[in-house]
Amino acid sequence: MMRLKNKVAMVVGAGQTPGPTMGNGRATAVLFAREGAKVLAVDRDLESANETVEIIGNEGGCAFAFEADVTDEATLERAVADCMNRWSRLDVLHNNVGISVTGGDAPVTEITVEAFDLIMAVNLRGVVMTCKHALPVMRAQKSGVILTISSIAAIDNYPWVSYKASKSALVAFTKQLAIQNAEYGIRANVILPGLIDTPMAVDNRAKAWDRSRDDVAAERNARVPLRNKMGSAWDVAHAGLFLASEEAGFITGVALPVDGGMTCRIG
Repeated sequence: MMRLKNKVAMVVGAGQTPGPTMGNGRATAVLFAREGAKVLAVDRDLESANETVEIIGNEGGCAFAFEADVTDEATLERAVADCMNRWSRLDVLHNNVGISVTGGDAPVTEITVEAFDLIMAVNLRGVVMTCKHALPVMRAQKSGVILTISSIAAIDNYPWVSYKASKSALVAFTKQLAIQNAEYGIRANVILPGLIDTPMAVDNRAKAWDRSRDDVAAERNARVPLRNKMGSAWDVAHAGLFLASEEAGFITGVALPVDGGMTCRIG
């Protein structure tokens, strides 16, 4: 039985960085469609969003692409409006945005104002502004699910300041969403991926550090307790599917690590 049958999902960050593996946003959009959802694949890279839509269409699913930049609130407002124009509802909002290395992140003693502001604008403000425009729709429906991708960097010893600060803030923001919107039947949860083998996480680092992909991947694999192997985007997507489904109908305000046991070392 399809767990998102007749649901409408908007996945922000449904495209991906080029690379040999699949990104979290694309995997989530594809999985949601497989489970019966109509998907609006939102991304600043329209070509990449269309690639996600093509994958979904080839599997018999329903999806459309929409170009929006999370640093531009007006485009996010238009994305929600497009979703409503197509399907007259919005059941699941999945926020899958984030930059670190490519935004110039650095230790606190080296961070620039420009890098800090950019990373916070993408990672935190973009999520807040998307929720700003999705919430009135969900409140009117008296139902909805908001899922946000944070990171175990929020609670782990992460070396760079902007990514950690922004991803930590998403955990607090999600709890605020959960308690302030429970009366409307809206659930909000946040996923904390660990080391995941995605193009953004591996290929971007390999490029920035002038190292081979295999070298970066091997180093990351060695840090994961479970089988000494990174997770895949499908691991993150399946966590999202569970939290979006009625199986998680009494779960809200939760921060769920998907990390192969890495956070078990904390404490």
